[in-house]
Amino acid sequence: MVFLNHGSFGACPRVILDEQRKWIERLEREPVLFFRELTGLMRTSREALADYVGAQPEDLVFITNSTFGVNVAAHAFGNILQPGDEILTTDHEYGACDRAWKQYCVSKGVRYVRAEIPFPVPSSEEIAELIWSMVTPRTKVLFLSHITSPTAVRIPVEVLCARAREAGIRTVVDGSHAPGHIPLDLSTLHADIYTANCHKWMCTPKGSAFLWVSPDLQPLIPPLIVSWGNEIPTAGDGAFVDEHEYLGTRDVSPFLSVPFAIEWMRQQQWHDVQRHGRALAQMAMQGLIAINGIEPLCADGQDPQLQMAAVLLPHSTDTDHMKQWLYAEQAIEVVVHRWLGRPILRCSTHAHTTSSDIDRLVNAVQMYQREMPYAGT
Repeated sequence: MVFLNHGSFGACPRVILDEQRKWIERLEREPVLFFRELTGLMRTSREALADYVGAQPEDLVFITNSTFGVNVAAHAFGNILQPGDEILTTDHEYGACDRAWKQYCVSKGVRYVRAEIPFPVPSSEEIAELIWSMVTPRTKVLFLSHITSPTAVRIPVEVLCARAREAGIRTVVDGSHAPGHIPLDLSTLHADIYTANCHKWMCTPKGSAFLWVSPDLQPLIPPLIVSWGNEIPTAGDGAFVDEHEYLGTRDVSPFLSVPFAIEWMRQQQWHDVQRHGRALAQMAMQGLIAINGIEPLCADGQDPQLQMAAVLLPHSTDTDHMKQWLYAEQAIEVVVHRWLGRPILRCSTHAHTTSSDIDRLVNAVQMYQREMPYAGT
């Protein structure tokens, strides 16, 4: 199997899964003792992750995925915003997050405004200006992906968060694809809320993610699930952590495995791993756009800092059929879907990807275009 969809769920190395199993077994041996010690154990994990992403440990909490984090933000702003206020976003956001904002905010009269990013996607500077041109006096929240899920576009959140802060607009960033993939320093980003997965590009066990909230906003962000909070005997990491991180009995082994994963990444010379992935993503891009009818998704080419490459397929491509054919006939797992009416192929590369994997993808796509009458022209 050629696995070129690391971006969807990640891939956890066996050595990190072994670490996770140790935590599971420790819990099952003596669960009462384990939960008595859990506050300190979670604190240690939080400190390691905070150091990795440039944050203070009391400002972030572990959650299961970034969609959960966006739900926390949307739930909070649903109680803050007034009818007629606007949330500005783009039309390249992850669908589940769009639904969260509609559930908690649009249902109360808040407008959810999408800046349209066209194909081919313009430059980073043009994206920033395009989004900012949609700001109005009623814009209260700016919701952006750091790297978009459906199209693998890096949004200039650094520039936009800085502008928003100057304008008094709150910012929420979905960083699902950022940690372990691109440099991330929350201390300089100027976001108000940032949520991201660890289990994608940091290779941690599934269900490990975090929510970071700026200290001044924390009192306005209630937990999505109400539990014992700071009333538990072992509380003491601050109201934000106590209220959001203690949710009762659940599997915390993914969170407790994060420090081990961060150290493992360091030992693997992660900068070299990222360089390897970026080179293969560029190789995939160049190979695919050389095929007749396939175009770059971004006007100025794929961001060279990403381990993801997305291309525009011919308009008439049957994406469901192509995806199934690649999997069933060529043993290739890769994203093929439609977004905003355009057929798109998104390839994600990582440590396990080889140049022969990319060659197989390019050759398979060439074969599909040649042999399938409904592949598109």
